[in-house]
Amino acid sequence: MFVYSLPIFFHEMRVVEPWELLLATLMLAGFFWISSPEPAAEHVYFEGYAGLRHYLLRAWLGKATLWQVFWPFFLLLNGILYAVDTVAKRGEFTVSSWDEVHFILLTPVLFWTLCVWRNSANCRSRFWSALARLTVLAVYFEYVLKLIIRLDYPRLFFNCHEFLLDYGVCF
Repeated sequence: MFVYSLPIFFHEMRVVEPWELLLATLMLAGFFWISSPEPAAEHVYFEGYAGLRHYLLRAWLGKATLWQVFWPFFLLLNGILYAVDTVAKRGEFTVSSWDEVHFILLTPVLFWTLCVWRNSANCRSRFWSALARLTVLAVYFEYVLKLIIRLDYPRLFFNCHEFLLDYGVCF
């Protein structure tokens, strides 16, 4: 996350300085810490429910622990985003294919957002709840940055010399 987008954001767009973004992030972290729910006194574990379907149902209903909901989606999402961005930077992926992958990943991101918010009380401290919520918000910031890069700065991100069919999107 932010491997390719933050350098373009700071060096090419020059909207904010890094310290300003850090200050805004710390303020948001404080807000999320204040607004996050108190950890549940006792979490009820559903031992009889196994399998992917029951895992997704427990996550959706807020019956899973926060780490069970946060880490699998976070690692999978960031792995896919990093792979897609790396392949697009090398010119082996067209701009429209890059758009489609990000659009397809939007539904799991929305699901992940709701699951993290619903399971925020199922952790050991408010700090982890606030950090998970801040990370979810950072994913949306990454999506906005990639949309801006796609629309206004495609020559900086995509290898436009290698495209034959999508050469027009680089202008």
